[in-house]
Amino acid sequence: MIESIFGAELSPYHEFSAAEWARLRADEPMTLEPEDIKRLRSLNDPISMAEAEQIYLPLTRLLSLYVEAIHGLHHVSSAFLQHNGERTPFIIGVAGSVAVGKSTTARILRALLRRWPASPKVDLVTTDGFLLPNSELEKRGLMERKGFPESYDRLAFLRFLAAIKSGKPNVEAPLYSHLTYDVLGETVTVDRPDILIVEGLNILQPGDLPKTGKPVVFASDFLDFSVYIDAPEPLLRQWYVERFLSLRDTAFKDPNSFFHRFSKLTETEARELAAEIWTSINLPNLTENIVPTRGRADLILTKSHDHAIDRVALRRL
Repeated sequence: MIESIFGAELSPYHEFSAAEWARLRADEPMTLEPEDIKRLRSLNDPISMAEAEQIYLPLTRLLSLYVEAIHGLHHVSSAFLQHNGERTPFIIGVAGSVAVGKSTTARILRALLRRWPASPKVDLVTTDGFLLPNSELEKRGLMERKGFPESYDRLAFLRFLAAIKSGKPNVEAPLYSHLTYDVLGETVTVDRPDILIVEGLNILQPGDLPKTGKPVVFASDFLDFSVYIDAPEPLLRQWYVERFLSLRDTAFKDPNSFFHRFSKLTETEARELAAEIWTSINLPNLTENIVPTRGRADLILTKSHDHAIDRVALRRL
């Protein structure tokens, strides 16, 4: 994976098989039950209890060390600056393609982190809420590019992250409905969490750098740790089509669903439409905007068939 770009001796990552990574769990206790795993996983993402123990327990152990290190750095910085500033939230980014399983990863991490002995306050926000409303996307001719960087209110997202990182109380995050395929005009309050998980397609993407050299801020500047979930493109396409078919038989049947008309398609028609959407919209976004950010992540989880994580890459320090 990474060796093909840099050569093994120059790779910026330590690489592990799933079995090698699982050994790094040490004595980290499993605090979730099988029923928790079933409840937290997303549609068509069959994560098992065994994988939660082998992959996510070592990851939460690593994150506990990172949080402790950041708190230590904060203490040193406060001593140097001669003030007793409050600790700011530790922000974790979860990125990757459509249908790769970002939501499951984010929810599993939140559940495990909340059950640390210190019982930290852990919140989860998705970037979907920062999409521009459909009315605005239609006005700009961007409905066919929904999910691309230009379809988001990036300034609002940056202001949200800046407010969280500065320790402000009661910061509002907009909500999104996958049923109506639009922002809701409602918000959720994020009030000084110990840890905030932010999940989205493009959170690791840098913007254009000004030729003047003027400092600019990217969403990734606010992240303390980032996870990129990777998979070969043919598998992503397969998983997207499978998810589309599952939704056709479930959520799309709701008359209030934006995609209700698709519930009447035959299986063959639904497969063809899903493949067309993947090829015309999701694949270009993947290749142009999402995959190029993979090498910016602190941790890369690579999936194979059946959504199983078989490789882990951790950025060297």
